[in-house]
Parts: sequence; C-alpha cells; structure tokens
Amino acid sequence: MNGPAAYAAVQRLDQESLVTRYAPLVKRIAYHLVSRLPPSVQVEDLIQAGMIGLLEAAAHYDPSQGASFETYAGIRVRGAMLDEIRRSDWTPRSVHRKARQVAEAMRAIEHAKGRDARDIEVAEALGIGLEEYYRILQDAAGCRIFSLDDGDGRDEQAEPAGIGDDPAAAVEDEAFRAALAEAIASLPERERLVMSLYYDEELNLREIGEVLGVSESRVCQIHGQALVRLRARMADWRRKD
Repeated sequence: MNGPAAYAAVQRLDQESLVTRYAPLVKRIAYHLVSRLPPSVQVEDLIQAGMIGLLEAAAHYDPSQGASFETYAGIRVRGAMLDEIRRSDWTPRSVHRKARQVAEAMRAIEHAKGRDARDIEVAEALGIGLEEYYRILQDAAGCRIFSLDDGDGRDEQAEPAGIGDDPAAAVEDEAFRAALAEAIASLPERERLVMSLYYDEELNLREIGEVLGVSESRVCQIHGQALVRLRARMADWRRKD
C-alpha cells in the first residue's frame, strides 16, 4: 500500500473509532432535544440526522484548533438535528403569526408602562379573551419562535471558540448572549423560575408543575409567555439579523 493510500486507511480507521466511541453522544443529544418537542418529532429521525452530523464532524475535525472532539462533535450533531427539525417544521404559520402579535402587544405595553405587561392587558390589546390568550401561549411554547439554545438564529453548526475565523462575529455573539442573559434575569419571578427549571435543571413540564404546585398546562402557558416576553424584549437584536 503506497503512502497516500495508507494515510487514507489510517484516517478511515480514526474516523470509524471516533464514530463508534461517540455514538452514545448522538443518542443523548437526541433524547434531550425530543423531550422538548411535540410528539410528531421522532427520536429515530433525530438520531439518524445526528449520526450524519457525527460522521461530518469526524471527517472535518482538526485537533490543532484547540477544541476537544466531543465539543466539536456535539455542536455538529446538534446542528444536524436542528436542521432536520427545521426541514420538517410542524408548526402552522398561524402559530408564528399569533406569537409575533402577542410579542408586539407586550412590547408596546411594557414600553408605555415601564413594567411587565399583565396577561389581561395583552389580551385586551389584542381584542381576545384570556382563554384564547393562554391557548396562544401554549402553542408558542411548542413552536420555535425564539430558541434560547440557538443563540440569535445564526448558523447552528457555528464552530466553538478557537475554530472560527471571524472575531467580530464572536464578539457580537458574546454581546447577544449577554443581552439575552440580562433579558432572562429581568423576567417576572415565576417565568424566570420556569425557564431555570426547564433549561438549566432540565425538568419536564410535569416535574416543574409539581415544584410550583400548578398543572402541566399552566406551566406550558408560563413557559410560552416567558418565550414571547423574551422575543419582545430582544426585538432590537432580532432586527439586526
């Protein structure tokens, strides 16, 4: 076997060993994501997309860039799964449209009054009842109106610090994350608690309901309201995209 062929064979072995070793990472990320998605999203589809992401990570990983393979692969795997979710977006356009309307009404009220907008105020501004308002919030909690995990909606397969070639983009991303953290910290106490339990502690809606002493559907409403409120408060950042 000549030099180039031998090198290629070694590379294939290295890639195969990386894929075998980190296949459990794909399943872990898939089950973590699917727990937050509607039943129409199948974990098997996420795993399949994630394995493709893992193969791509194994083919393109450069250890000299400073990031561990697990970090690099995790980003590529998760990005591949999110791309798959986007390709089969289950959310009706009406859900996105209504969520935007709620966010715009909430932003206007908070700007005018200098405090958190109340449920009844937003509902009245939209000319709807509280029951319909809460239904919109539940739908918003299920749709991808503003993903905290996805930063500001930039490329999901963006590489970790130390790999990219655009320091200006890294600074902007860091500034966005700081602004988002500040917006989360400014949420009403119950919304902030739900976000913390859901995203930091990784509790599901039923478990959060047990902590708060409310129903699972009420937790879904609170979660949706927090997402919409964040959308309203981060509107200026979203316009920069």
